[in-house]
Order: sequence, then structure tokens, then C-alpha cells
Amino acid sequence: MSAPGFADHFSLVASDYARYRPTYPDALFDWIASLAPAHDAVWDCACGTGQAALPLADHFAQVFATDASEAQISTAPPHPHIRWSVAPAESSNLTPASVAGVTVAQALHWFDLPRFWAEVRRVVRPGGFIVAWSYGLGQTDDPTVSAMLRHFHDEVVGDYWPIERGHVDAGYARIEMPFARIDPPPIELRDQWTLDRLLGYLRTWSATQRYLAAKGIDPVVAFAGELQPRWLALRELTWPLTILAGRV
Repeated sequence: MSAPGFADHFSLVASDYARYRPTYPDALFDWIASLAPAHDAVWDCACGTGQAALPLADHFAQVFATDASEAQISTAPPHPHIRWSVAPAESSNLTPASVAGVTVAQALHWFDLPRFWAEVRRVVRPGGFIVAWSYGLGQTDDPTVSAMLRHFHDEVVGDYWPIERGHVDAGYARIEMPFARIDPPPIELRDQWTLDRLLGYLRTWSATQRYLAAKGIDPVVAFAGELQPRWLALRELTWPLTILAGRV
């Protein structure tokens, strides 16, 4: 059962989330590991289907991966160093001072932040870290295609973005982290995608799902017809990461 009070935007597309969301670069996890005072345990909060938990397991002996969505957790693959569990960000059920740090991938904007900060202080050992990151609209190597993606994002499904998504579009500039800030290195996501991969990704957007629920029409279908003539077999996409990091 998903955590009570959880605004669930992704459970209906949990399998697609695992399949189509972009993966994070090794440089991000190498840097996170360099912040850790120890590498025994880390908490990956709002882990989804494991996009961050799985690479974290290459650096930490134990990853406590929690998500408020049971559907997301049920889609995550078994791993000997990861303990998957259903729990909200604000109440992890972890033992006090049990982890060296916390990571939050593409999810901090959904949290009750005062309660989450308190939970971070409770479970992270003194001197530990918190790293939260997000990515907004990707850019392609074709300015016309990038403009088409912007139009879909802003105009076609724009009215259906949850209000919390504004934090992502603002680069987390309005989120105050109550910990000693750590300056992150510049890191970006970069990948080569087929058109089918892109379309699957667009269908995992919360705004796309809300549009479909409200209108009964999949907006990606018409957009696919517009994109198809301009999409090569593979096209490069880039997403700059916004990273907030602090010492607890």
C-alpha cells in the first residue's frame, strides 16, 4: 500500500518510468561518494524504480531505498545491497543516525520540506551529507526540435503541471536547504535516444498523465506525428542537472 497522504503522480506509469526515464552519469555518484564520511549506508529517498539507488549500491555497502509509491517499489529490481521499502519522505522508519547521507533524485519538490529536513537530521549521522537534484526540459542537437519540445511542455500540457513542478523549472532556486551548503561540480545528463524512447519518456510526465485523465486523449500521439519527420534514428539529448547539497 502506498503511503497515506501521498500525491501520487507516477504509480500508473511505474513500469514506463523504469524503462524510459534518463539515467544519471557515473560522475554524479562518484562525487556523492566523495562526500561521505563512511560508505556503510545511505538513504535514497523517493527512489522510484531505482534510477539512483542502483548506482549508489556500487559505492555504499547498504542502500535504504524508500518511496511512498508501492507501485514504484514493486517495479524495482532485487539487489543484494539495496533494501526497498514503502515509506514517505517525511517518515522513513530508519534508525536514528543510521546513514552517512541522503540522496533525492528528481523528487525534492514533492516533499513537505520542514518535516523532511527534520527527518534528515534524525537519520543522518553528524558530518553526513544530503544531495538532491533535478532536471528540467531536455535539449536536443536540433534547435527546431528543442523548440517543439518546449511548446509541448509549456503550451500543450502546460496547464496540467502540478504546482510543485515550478520548483524544477526554477532550478530549485526557491528551496532553502537548512544545512551548510556544498558547491556541486557541473554535471549534466547526456544520451542518444530513439523517437520511441522520447515518446515513452513524455508519457511519464505528470502533466501528460493529468492531461490524459482530464481529456481522455493522449497528447503524445499527435506530437509524435509532428516529431517523426525531424527525428533521426538517434538524437542526442542533454539535461543540465540542478544540484542542492549540504553537510548535516
